[in-house]
Amino acid sequence: MARLWVCVGAATFSLALLVFHSHFCRSPGLGTFVFFASWKIEKPLYRLDLNWPQNPEYFTGITFCVAVDSLKGLVYVAQRGDNIPKVLVFTEDGYFLRAWNDTVDTPHGIFATSTQYEQSVWITDVGSDFMMQWIRGENGTGPAQFNIPHSVTVDSTGRVWVADRGNKRIQVFDKTTGEWLGAWSDCFTEDGPYSVRFTPDEKYLIVAQLNINKLSLLAAPPVGNIGDCAVVSTIQLADQVSPHLVDVDRRTGAIYVAELGAAQVQKYVPLNNCLPSLSLD
Repeated sequence: MARLWVCVGAATFSLALLVFHSHFCRSPGLGTFVFFASWKIEKPLYRLDLNWPQNPEYFTGITFCVAVDSLKGLVYVAQRGDNIPKVLVFTEDGYFLRAWNDTVDTPHGIFATSTQYEQSVWITDVGSDFMMQWIRGENGTGPAQFNIPHSVTVDSTGRVWVADRGNKRIQVFDKTTGEWLGAWSDCFTEDGPYSVRFTPDEKYLIVAQLNINKLSLLAAPPVGNIGDCAVVSTIQLADQVSPHLVDVDRRTGAIYVAELGAAQVQKYVPLNNCLPSLSLD
């Protein structure tokens, strides 16, 4: 009997030592241990940049959307309101550069991109018309049906990821054919996805959920296997901040969040360079 208690005590001590060592020394063995024990440990991957923007007084309306031109180092913010500039332009360091109001009425989404020779900014305005390459879906809850498709992004393998907000899921399609590839819903039981973007290395999807004031990083699946969604890390924002749309700097990995409730855009930067950036040279 004494030998039995000695063995039990030794096993307990070894287990405690493993957890202690892994927690403080970041032993790779913890990952395996946690997996088999079904523990869930979320490691913060981002922190709020308190110095962005340098000129918050220029946020004079409801900030609906944000876009990053990683090549030029510019951040575009579109806001709604009467008698205000509808588009604001900042540097990545948060300094205000310029604004305009003559071509936009009620912005909802914005996308910015540049090449070595030209610079483009695309803005979705209420009532605008678009040319469609392919159309998928109708109102409903089945595969390839939608209830408020609110955001879209495309990965480097040609998969189109759609935030199907009203159905509380993300649907995935082939970029060329429009074929339905699968859907994720398990991660969105509390609130539907409002915005979806990839980190520069495309290892994670960044999803904004407005009603619960949260950003989630989901593990991106390999090609040919959509599988189930898995939350890797979350950023819990303050109450009533209401994150609407986000964008990611493809060079630095920084996340910019357009917040309806707070009427501002905030910047989150990777911790300890844990997320590799994308070279744009």
